[in-house]
Amino acid sequence: MFNISSIFNNLPLYLMRIPVLLLALTVHETAHGFIAYKLGDPTAYNQGRLTLNPLKHLDPIGTVMMLLFGFGYAKPVPINVRYFKSPKRDMALTALAGPVSNLLLALIGVWLLHVVYPLISGGSAFSYVISLFLTVFYSLNIGLGVFNLIPIPPLDGSRVLLTFLPTKYYFRIMQYERYIMLAAIALIWLGVLDRPLNAAMNFVAELLFRLVELIPGMPQLI
Repeated sequence: MFNISSIFNNLPLYLMRIPVLLLALTVHETAHGFIAYKLGDPTAYNQGRLTLNPLKHLDPIGTVMMLLFGFGYAKPVPINVRYFKSPKRDMALTALAGPVSNLLLALIGVWLLHVVYPLISGGSAFSYVISLFLTVFYSLNIGLGVFNLIPIPPLDGSRVLLTFLPTKYYFRIMQYERYIMLAAIALIWLGVLDRPLNAAMNFVAELLFRLVELIPGMPQLI
């Protein structure tokens, strides 16, 4: 269960999350809009959502969840499937673009941590801050990517689910989108989902570290 005292005990860490959050959420939603635009849907572009301005993308609840728990969501980019040539396929590709963009950012963060490691391994305060920031950077992006792949509305994984379910059943589930999300938030607040989410995030983090360490000359950090 979330403990509010942890904020005050780790205030520098939470402050460090803010710029990372702004970048991660912005890239996530812009990636949705960009792929939708490339697939023929100009809705996000016409509504000014195809932008790197974070104020256009922040969802109050999802942003607070990211700040406190390390996983959350942004304000969904508007999508009109009637513009798509293949609605189910193109909706899935558009939905996947957000989590994939965050996992790519996480990969960049892991790579940077390896690149700068020889320079920050001296044990100074500056070295600690740099390594902590890069750790926050890759871990929050993994959290955003993994969490949004859960197949519950309004998360991106629920849009991918459309490709596997008959349309009538999918939209029947979507009728209860708000209630399903409230239940998911309650489970996160109570800590019920901590173990599976953390396990998934740790698995992805280890995979990214292994991928980066395949590059010749990279130090082994795990």
